[in-house]
Amino acid sequence: MASYKIEWKKSAYNELQKLPRPMIIKVVAAVQDLSSNPYPSGVKKLVGSEYSYRIRIGDYRVVYEIFENRLIIEIVRVRHRKDVYR
Repeated sequence: MASYKIEWKKSAYNELQKLPRPMIIKVVAAVQDLSSNPYPSGVKKLVGSEYSYRIRIGDYRVVYEIFENRLIIEIVRVRHRKDVYR
């Protein structure tokens, strides 16, 4: 299986920087794991979008899009579960 390239939207990267330090480490590790397995256990497809998925890391969610034809995963949002879907 080919490895996916991870790309961060600027807004998602800024959201990541605002998280507590221990959570940043967990989120970055989970995102790096997506490059080898873009559909880990617990992944959910978001309703209303063809490419959007989310993974859960504690009380935080990472929303990302998978582009199979270009082997790219784009991180769209990193937020607390109460704010991520707004």
